[in-house]
Amino acid sequence: MVVGHHTNHQRLGVHRRQPTIVIDDIFRVAIVRRMTNASADVEALLPLPPVTFHILLALADGDRHGYAILQDVEARTGGDIRLGAGTLYRSIHRMLEQGLIVESGRRPARALDDERRRYYRLTPFGTAVARAETRRLTQLVRLARACGLTPETT
Repeated sequence: MVVGHHTNHQRLGVHRRQPTIVIDDIFRVAIVRRMTNASADVEALLPLPPVTFHILLALADGDRHGYAILQDVEARTGGDIRLGAGTLYRSIHRMLEQGLIVESGRRPARALDDERRRYYRLTPFGTAVARAETRRLTQLVRLARACGLTPETT
């Protein structure tokens, strides 16, 4: 608008309200869009960081809280990978924003639960991304074997 000029609405005292957008709504819209445009977005996330893939594997068996995810990753890898709490929760935060996982509303019985725990669940989009990463890794292993690169036995 040019300074010194007024529109008819301003002269009449009519002001248009600008719509307000809440930050939480923006994140929800982004997650819903990502989940509905899954086929296009799956490839955009590949290759996955190893920590992300391990978290998706841990959640493939069902809902888990953070500490249970840490324990699962350590058990699956025979203790080769031990995630720190900071690494885990930064990854979880990013994965929530990407729509790979959601916070679960399901909880165990009160006697078996700590109310401070947050439980996480794999989304259909997260499952699709985990499957795509599995395909990608399988293809890499196939290519390595075709070149004669097989793991050494000790």
